[in-house]
Amino acid sequence: MTKTPASERRRSFDGAVEIYHEIRPGYPAPMFADLFRLLPARPAILEVGPGTGQATRDLLGRGATVHAVEIGPAMAAKLCEALPSPALTVTVGDFEQIDVGEDRFDAVFSATAYHWISQKAQVDKPASILRPGGVLAVVDLNQVTSLDDKGFFAAVQPVFVRHGQGHVGPQAPERNAVDPPIRRALSDDPRFTDVKVRAYDWNQTYTAAEYRKLMLSNSTMQMMTASARQPLLDDIEDFVRQQFDDQVTRPLVVTLTTATVM
Repeated sequence: MTKTPASERRRSFDGAVEIYHEIRPGYPAPMFADLFRLLPARPAILEVGPGTGQATRDLLGRGATVHAVEIGPAMAAKLCEALPSPALTVTVGDFEQIDVGEDRFDAVFSATAYHWISQKAQVDKPASILRPGGVLAVVDLNQVTSLDDKGFFAAVQPVFVRHGQGHVGPQAPERNAVDPPIRRALSDDPRFTDVKVRAYDWNQTYTAAEYRKLMLSNSTMQMMTASARQPLLDDIEDFVRQQFDDQVTRPLVVTLTTATVM
């Protein structure tokens, strides 16, 4: 399997905007409650990689003013269409390169997108644009090893392998062992303090057709040619219907990693 540059994978979501908007899940309400307890009333938030607004909606709903930076023009357009609000500003661009000024924001927030940012910029950029005492908040959606999936993810691997897309990398962690990489980066950086990780169980269940759409919203699927992608998706959808009674549960833990800039 050919490795695709991260820059291309990062931009691939622009080719699946409608499916992404339809099928990608939001995030737990208790997570937002915990986040907003760390912030002033009506905070100014810079959101990195909002997609089509899966988390933006909750930020706005809790009274934040949001400046969302989205690298995909089509994703940004869908975000504006889905969440028309005077409290939302959307900039199309690369978070690592745009100039948003300094000491302007109460929080830099990113949900399931911060891994696309270079490790250096993950800490350097928030340190320069957050007000003193401002919060960096990074949300990760972590698939975990759990009996909740009824053995699906182990059983389906031969189907992926048959299409040259078998799992590569470490096994998914247990629920109580999730440790987002950003925690280590922030803990080692003297510009940040009060580093904390909060975790929330967040299983998502899909029909075979819905799981197909979820897969199609993934960058790996978007980077495949249509001739290679279509038979893989067909086989996975058939497998779910025939072997798992038309239902897939994806065992997930959402983590909220927060740190305060000095």
